[in-house]
Amino acid sequence: MKRILSAVCVLALMAAGALPALAAESPAPKAEPEQSCYYPVKVEEYTYGSFDEPRIDKVYQLSLGDDPSGIPTEDFIRNGRLYYLLDMVRKDEIGVDTQTHTETVTLASDTDKMDAILQRLDAEMEFTTEDGYTGTLRLDHTSVQVTTDGYASKTSTLSATRTYPNLSDADVSLVPKTITDNGHTLNLADVQWSSSEGTDGEGGIVTHYTATAKYTGSSTSRYATGYTVTANYVGEVAKTDCQIVTYTATFGSMKDPGDSSASEINDSNDSSEPANSDEPSSYFNLAEVKTPVMMVGMVLILVFGGAFALKKIRRR
Repeated sequence: MKRILSAVCVLALMAAGALPALAAESPAPKAEPEQSCYYPVKVEEYTYGSFDEPRIDKVYQLSLGDDPSGIPTEDFIRNGRLYYLLDMVRKDEIGVDTQTHTETVTLASDTDKMDAILQRLDAEMEFTTEDGYTGTLRLDHTSVQVTTDGYASKTSTLSATRTYPNLSDADVSLVPKTITDNGHTLNLADVQWSSSEGTDGEGGIVTHYTATAKYTGSSTSRYATGYTVTANYVGEVAKTDCQIVTYTATFGSMKDPGDSSASEINDSNDSSEPANSDEPSSYFNLAEVKTPVMMVGMVLILVFGGAFALKKIRRR
């Protein structure tokens, strides 16, 4: 009986020792991968080999100072297939960097007439930026603006002459003291007289006078001292000596081992981020059920072992 009890204790100790080991075998949850800061400039899908295996190439362009570890290389699911990284190829090359540039041109003008201003502006211009980008810029007619630099006043002298014939006497009181000329009021400044003799109806001699009057005045007007014209020239400029590092990530594929009803992760060309293959899926995972099965086995061993020992004791 002592031997039986010893055997049961040994089995209990083995089961108790196996439980921590089983717990240790359970895989610890992995940390979430960091979000990728790079997006592919090109995504190409094709088939490879005699079995027409679907593959995907993702092309990334980085500068020399960029860290390539930010390129996403995790597995992802697309169209019912699990894609995994096969290879990463680096290529150093001289690239052409193109960007849109707007240059504002300012010039002085003595007129605000748009027709005259547009004749002075060139339709296009060759331009080089401070950091070495060159290209042809074209005038944006809608951007042309004219502003007045300032205003000043000037006074002009005005004069006019009037003739008054057939006056009875050389008397200034017979001559108007003011007149209106082109909207301006002028004052009498001088009178010149002339005379002529004639006969009246009775045969007497009559003298007639003609006054030639000069009127003067002044006019004050406000005028613009000058104009400033601004116009935008818009176009693309390029720099051909910038160094670019091209990385091509090649992903092979196999059928998705998960349930066909599981969610698939979209991987679009313009804004795709590969999904983490460590995320929970619906397919059977042996590692997840191994520990409970072994624990149940240990319990069954203890139960049957105890029952066997009890049976032996009763027989004796």
